[in-house]
Amino acid sequence: MNKITILSGRALLTLAMVGCAAVLSWHLWSFHMEAPWTRDAHVRADIVRLTPDVSGPVTAVLVTDNAKVQKGDALFRIETDRFEIALREAEAQVESTRAAAVLARTDFERYQRLASKEAVSLKQMQQAKSQMQQADAALQSALAARDLAALNLERTTVKAPAAGTVTNFSLRAGNYVSAGNSVGVLLERQAIYVAGYFEETKLARIHIDDRVRIDIMGEPEPVFGHVASIAAGIEDRERSDTAGSLASVAPTFSWVRLAQRVPVRIAIDDSPGTGHLTVGRSATVTVEEKGKSDAKSRQSNSG
Repeated sequence: MNKITILSGRALLTLAMVGCAAVLSWHLWSFHMEAPWTRDAHVRADIVRLTPDVSGPVTAVLVTDNAKVQKGDALFRIETDRFEIALREAEAQVESTRAAAVLARTDFERYQRLASKEAVSLKQMQQAKSQMQQADAALQSALAARDLAALNLERTTVKAPAAGTVTNFSLRAGNYVSAGNSVGVLLERQAIYVAGYFEETKLARIHIDDRVRIDIMGEPEPVFGHVASIAAGIEDRERSDTAGSLASVAPTFSWVRLAQRVPVRIAIDDSPGTGHLTVGRSATVTVEEKGKSDAKSRQSNSG
């Protein structure tokens, strides 16, 4: 009898351990395959390329690499000599065309007085009016050229377009910069976010505004945020479209279909320090389902 009891106990213990292992295995499988989390995430930011609007040699560099700046802060200056000369030339052209416009208007008014006495012909009257209009148009063109020259002179001082951090910036005085060519980038302070690349099988459990835990690699404290948006589309690498031709689709012979990765933008709500948010760092993100996050928020509010 004791032997049967011992054997039964061992059997029950074995079954219990097998059951626990099965439940644990199921939860691990569900977590890894279905839970909305991924290790494939990176800190990113919207960047502004620092490009001068005019060309010329640099006379002064006012910031260093990785410097924090405010919107409107001067970054560097371009030589102004040629732009000052261009502005003086444009101002002289304005004075010349203004004098011509005044003279043309005076002639037209004189012809008007003479026309009332029938001392000039209609053709002469029309010619005087045409000359006055042409002189006025030339004056407006000269004024626009002067304003453009003044704008170019103002743009010789390149300013920060937004608040943030200047990086990849190695400009030195004496370098020649060209209009439209980038000399560095500005990471906007308010535009840092995390991009998580989730398997498509997990998208059904991800919703806008879901709370997200962000564990940045190498940092002991997590960062928290929320789902801001889910990408509307990704590149189809098996298809190429050519204008005027049929779609070219590459044949796939693999039996196993890998889940596509879809980018999810995660807005950062709070962080212990700015050092955690170096753009490009790797992170693990875990999305809390809306029902769970709502329950937690209700519990915290009631407490």
